[in-house]
Amino acid sequence: MTDLLQIDAATMARLLGPAAAIKVLSGVLRAGLDPETAPARTAVPVPAGELLLMPAAFGPYAGVKIAGVAPANPAAGLPRITGSYLLLDGAHLRPIALLDGAALTELRTPAVSALAVHHLTPESRPLRLVLFGTGPQAYGHLEAVLAVREVAEVIVVGRNQVGARALAGYARTLGTLARTGTPDDVAKADLVVCCTTAREPLFDGALVASGATVVAVGSHEPDARETDTALVARSEVYVEARSAALREAGDLLVPTAEGAIEEDHIAGNLAELVTGRRTPSTDRPRFFKSVGMAWEDLAVAGALYTAALAAS
Repeated sequence: MTDLLQIDAATMARLLGPAAAIKVLSGVLRAGLDPETAPARTAVPVPAGELLLMPAAFGPYAGVKIAGVAPANPAAGLPRITGSYLLLDGAHLRPIALLDGAALTELRTPAVSALAVHHLTPESRPLRLVLFGTGPQAYGHLEAVLAVREVAEVIVVGRNQVGARALAGYARTLGTLARTGTPDDVAKADLVVCCTTAREPLFDGALVASGATVVAVGSHEPDARETDTALVARSEVYVEARSAALREAGDLLVPTAEGAIEEDHIAGNLAELVTGRRTPSTDRPRFFKSVGMAWEDLAVAGALYTAALAAS
């Protein structure tokens, strides 16, 4: 353990940006990683919230993330998501690196979304983005979307108006028009990104245009959702993996329980999009639901480790 390389959040930011993380995720899917066979997340309730255990192995690496979800932390000035990632060599399972788990989550989750956005949205014109949320994931998703698409305008919708104005201001520093808005702004959006802690739908799904794309990442709980049944039922649905979505994605499980959709309503997974086995339609909304999976952490952690060695 004395040779265990430690990679903190600041080092991660220097080593791997959003564009590189997106490329890493695309690369492992093209290399044959099957998200459907990835190990399931283990969730354990604890007094402060929830502990998550997320193991994975592929190629030269194996690893496990131990994450904490502590809903009361933000009120105490602490991050809601905590944790560490232990990276192992794949051949002998020897620990080789310890990474900041929260920072890893903040990097890989937007990269997953942006990879989906790359395959689900048109390249022909700048996109009008409506972004729900004002926390770290909202900032990360803004940067990741800008890494794959030109954005004409960013409209930030948040419960905290101070936070919403701050994120809109940050978007302007990145060279985009930006303002705060309301949930009804989804009616004129090309892309809607939801990264909140909401447990009930954030907007009226009937307002979303037929050619728009909606991404939801905020929940991995079967009874929590950011989008409503109306949107899901009329959309072409994509997920990271059917297996994970049908265990954890409230955005899909609630409409299924209501009888509005069947399990086969899912059109494809992320690997099928990346490899071209599924091509999205253009005559109805496209909906990508992410719950976060261990293979994503492993892929990005391995790339960070490789980059850290090269930089040393």
